[in-house]
Amino acid sequence: MKALTNPYTPNAGAEPQAVVGRDDQLESFTLLLARIEAGRTEQSMIITGLRGVGKTVLLGQFRTKALERDWVVVELEVSKNDESEFRRDMASRLRTALFELSPRARWTERFRHAAAVLQSFTLSVDAKGTWSAGLDVDAVEGFADHQNLALDLTDVFLAIGQAASEGGRGVVLLFDEIQFLNKQQLEAVIEALHKMVQRKLPITLVGAGLPQIAELAGDAKSYAERLFKFPAIDVLAPEDARTALSRPAQDEGARYTDEALSEAVTITGGYPYFLQELGYAVWTVAEGPVISRDDVLAAVPGYEAKLDESFFRVRLDRATALQRSYLRAMAQLGPQPHKASDVAEVMRRTSQNLAPTRAELINMGLLYTPEHGYAAFTVPHFDRFIMRAVPVLDVPPLRRRSRR
Repeated sequence: MKALTNPYTPNAGAEPQAVVGRDDQLESFTLLLARIEAGRTEQSMIITGLRGVGKTVLLGQFRTKALERDWVVVELEVSKNDESEFRRDMASRLRTALFELSPRARWTERFRHAAAVLQSFTLSVDAKGTWSAGLDVDAVEGFADHQNLALDLTDVFLAIGQAASEGGRGVVLLFDEIQFLNKQQLEAVIEALHKMVQRKLPITLVGAGLPQIAELAGDAKSYAERLFKFPAIDVLAPEDARTALSRPAQDEGARYTDEALSEAVTITGGYPYFLQELGYAVWTVAEGPVISRDDVLAAVPGYEAKLDESFFRVRLDRATALQRSYLRAMAQLGPQPHKASDVAEVMRRTSQNLAPTRAELINMGLLYTPEHGYAAFTVPHFDRFIMRAVPVLDVPPLRRRSRR
């Protein structure tokens, strides 16, 4: 079939032609905004899930819904930054939000105060004032100048929240990869949002991250579990997975046989991103307009090669030799979570000796801890890829400490 009409979107965060199976989360987001608009409080959300389950796509859906309700949207893909870089990111985005809430020509006293507080926040990044948010206002003393990220961010949220309330609008922060906030940054965000709830101000945050974010949030602030819901999204139900493949094809005048759809769901495990990759690959080999099980099977080599080259390989390439060996040992044990001691036994090392390697892989976002003492891959089907990419377990020798 023609490449031009291929309806599948195997790109990072790209919205599929058919978004299915996420109605509960979309309804919860709509309720969150509606209750805040009504002057009520509601728990916000941090969506959790493995790579490829559609967290970023869901944030995109939230953005659309928020804009339809005339909310200001602040988007941030979190990266591992120090405090000054995090302040710069936040200051730049909140400056834009302030102007979206109201143009400068119509600023009231509350808006001018919010701009002055935000200017103080930028001076915390650069006391000499060589970098600023470009607000052309003087910083206000006593606000956002505590040299404490949590206190400063709370001051900024309060000022912008009061301005937004006066203007009858709301601000929603959509944070992707939220697990990459360090403890201090996560604590500051949670503390600032807690103050928004207490004051019933229209600023809220919805995040998306790997499964460990619920534990990280709880460690940062004990009340995080009361401030947020942590809905987990996973593979699509079989019928939703079939729809994710069949509906885009129908839109282009093609259709899958029942056997083809069943085979595709089995191959992909129902993971949304994998469905897009397989659908794209099938479209390139099928003559159509009827897509058969044989077409799906014929597409598998191209499908796996594409995943290996992009989705999987980019993650493995960041690993050291010892980290690769640890991943290989886990893959040898299977896709399920594994005890650190079991992995160490495969590698003929001790758990204590391998603890730093395990911690590094968790910090890199390749592993997470579903329960104490266990680790699992954050990337579905990563075990299969590792067995293909690293066919032999080769554990680097221990470095001996030099004697003085």
